[in-house]
Amino acid sequence: MEFLHLKGVSYKYSGIGASPQPVLRDITLSLGQNECVAIVGHSGSGKTTLIQHFTGLLKPISGQIFFNDANIWAKSFRKSLLRRKIGLVFQFPETQLFEETVGKDIAFGPRNLGLAEDDIAQRVESAMLALELDPHRFRDRSPFHLSEGEKRRVAIAGVLAMQPDMIVFDEPTAGLDPKSVGRFIATVRRLIDGGKAVVLVTHNMDFVAEVADRVIALRAGQLVFDGHPGDLFTNRERLRDIGLERPAIMDALESTSGRGDSWQGVYSFREFESRVKKIAHSGDL
Repeated sequence: MEFLHLKGVSYKYSGIGASPQPVLRDITLSLGQNECVAIVGHSGSGKTTLIQHFTGLLKPISGQIFFNDANIWAKSFRKSLLRRKIGLVFQFPETQLFEETVGKDIAFGPRNLGLAEDDIAQRVESAMLALELDPHRFRDRSPFHLSEGEKRRVAIAGVLAMQPDMIVFDEPTAGLDPKSVGRFIATVRRLIDGGKAVVLVTHNMDFVAEVADRVIALRAGQLVFDGHPGDLFTNRERLRDIGLERPAIMDALESTSGRGDSWQGVYSFREFESRVKKIAHSGDL
């Protein structure tokens, strides 16, 4: 089901020092519910600028944006509704923590909605559990005494407590160690299983391979690919043109002697595990 639709969207920054060239050029795309979409591209390709249009933080110089068929820049449209339905998690969101306890920080957004305290408490606990933050252990702790990975989970829980239908993450794995990245991958899968739409802006192709079921690629502000991750990762020429690397597992498997055909099309550890099981079942190991 279509949730957000951009039609011919272009944008350029204004002011001293701004480039005269558009940052986004005639972008048309649709985002639906219950999908995980990765937005990829070289630095400066327009990824972050694009997602800032999703919640009306930026207004296009041309084109239209529709949320559930309503033009978000129409005078009658309430952008407060849009920002409740689409949660935006900026890069390094843990830097935005400010309350004295984890529980109060997560409750900040729901409390601003004017909800009853019982409803706020329920949302806080639900969000903490979704992010594997034990309420009894973390609720009354200072967010500033947590690990970097825990701080990030608290920040994400604050967005999740608003109960958006879509969550947009800008470089969510930046600065995280491999263990924290693995934990975040599990979080994304739980969000999708719970009915959320997830959009990820990232340079991490290994991460994209593990979680995304659709990839949107930008180059110099233009949409140059929109499709299945496997169709992108198996096309070296297209990857080179966009300025991206293949997932590391593809190079590792390609260097495995004598079994090239067995690993053809494998681009993630999930695909690898599935292929190994099939080979083992066929007795070809």
